Amino acid sequence: MSAPLLVVDQLAISFPAEAGRVRVVDRVGLSIAPGETLALVGESGCGKSITALAIMRLVPRPGRIETPSRISFDGRDLLSLPVTEMRSLRGGKIGMIFQEPMTSLNPVTTVGSQVLEAIVLHTKVSAGEARRRVIELFEMVGIPDPAMRVGAYPHQLSGGLKQRVMIAMAMAMRPRLLICDEPTTALDATIRAQILELIRNLAATTGTAVLIITHDFGVVNAVADRVAVMYAGQIVEEGTREELLGRPRHPYTQGLLRSIPRPEARGRRLEEIKGAVPRPGQWPAGCRFHTRCPVAFTGCYTEEPVCTRVSPTQAAWCHLVAEEARP
Repeated sequence: MSAPLLVVDQLAISFPAEAGRVRVVDRVGLSIAPGETLALVGESGCGKSITALAIMRLVPRPGRIETPSRISFDGRDLLSLPVTEMRSLRGGKIGMIFQEPMTSLNPVTTVGSQVLEAIVLHTKVSAGEARRRVIELFEMVGIPDPAMRVGAYPHQLSGGLKQRVMIAMAMAMRPRLLICDEPTTALDATIRAQILELIRNLAATTGTAVLIITHDFGVVNAVADRVAVMYAGQIVEEGTREELLGRPRHPYTQGLLRSIPRPEARGRRLEEIKGAVPRPGQWPAGCRFHTRCPVAFTGCYTEEPVCTRVSPTQAAWCHLVAEEARP
């Protein structure tokens, strides 16, 4: 494994509340190597999307990134960069595909112009050269008749084509890191598979590191090399795709996998993780999952779990896993 391109360490993000500032992300750590795809998985409200926005330094006000958070990209401390330098990295070295292509594209501007704008913003090329680059990008992401589609408006494209336009925009400057926030939301199964195949091929052919945010283990299985599972603002388990899907150790990861619909379970009630993710500011003491955990014991209620490494590449933050790992 090559040296990490992105390192997120002790990331904490807070928002104001009646009782003071409340952390919605708490001491999160991640790393991604060039050409690697990391999936960040968890239920809605766990803090996945705001973590991605923090990497881009786009946390909406009045939210803020707290000390001692550290985000390092290619050896540069992103949190200390001047605004102008950070702006040049966005869309240049770091690209992002936002969750809803239907609302992320400007409805009154052609899609070609929107991708062209990203190229002109970061390079000194003629309008003709930039347009040729847009057509090449559209062809690369599998948009049919790319020379014609550059003049189309968003409402003239299907959801799948809009998502391909968003990928072309994110890849316009050949970024070293691509962040995908739920890239297959609202797409049918066929288009979803095509988009995931496209992301996988881009990572393989360009060496781009990919952070993909999802709650869908089908997406994880299709594209991820490694997986980090997030719950209540914290990472609770991490490992390779094979480890997390084949032998998950944290009860939360196990519950997520049990809740996946399976053909052999047709006609039977789906399994579920009872309860809901606690709200920020109302995190329970000890392990934050203990209020929903079927195997919680006394220590889970009062003591916060620490990292237990179960293999060189897999770790879990769980008292039960720690007990099992003891000699």
